[in-house]
Amino acid sequence: KMKNLIYKYIIVVVHIAFCLLTQCSADLIQSTCQKTPMYNLCVSTLLSDPTSAKADNVSGLAHISANILMSKSKATLSQIQMWLKCANSPQLQKALQSCFSKYDTIVNYDLPMALSGIDLGNPKFAAEGLADGANEAQHCEESFNGLKSPSLFQNKFVHDFSLVVTSIVNTLL
Repeated sequence: KMKNLIYKYIIVVVHIAFCLLTQCSADLIQSTCQKTPMYNLCVSTLLSDPTSAKADNVSGLAHISANILMSKSKATLSQIQMWLKCANSPQLQKALQSCFSKYDTIVNYDLPMALSGIDLGNPKFAAEGLADGANEAQHCEESFNGLKSPSLFQNKFVHDFSLVVTSIVNTLL
């Protein structure tokens, strides 16, 4: 009976600790996102990623945010590859090829640079990579020049969230 009581006590303590940690993470997310240009995008994106609950400081949130951005960018690059195979006009093919090149740069240069800057405690270096990524996503969208962009929502997210992550990183300066 005493053993049962001890187990119940441990479960309650662990539950309370988890709730407090989760609340602390939510507070950190909210206070950090208030310093970004797109509060709602920042909060909703970070809260939708379970790893955000493990962040205990702004640097951790910056790293998690950059990883989310990397994941979305890789997914967009894969979609562009798929669309390239199905492109039915030379104009669309050209636009998609341009986008492929832009996202290849985001995934293989800009975001690794940003993550490296965050990990090495060099926020200025990280911010440069993130700003470049935002520009690449915008240039991808512009390459459609009158055509209906199949990657409109992805480009908007990568552009906008890059600005959010840049703001988070800039708080580390």
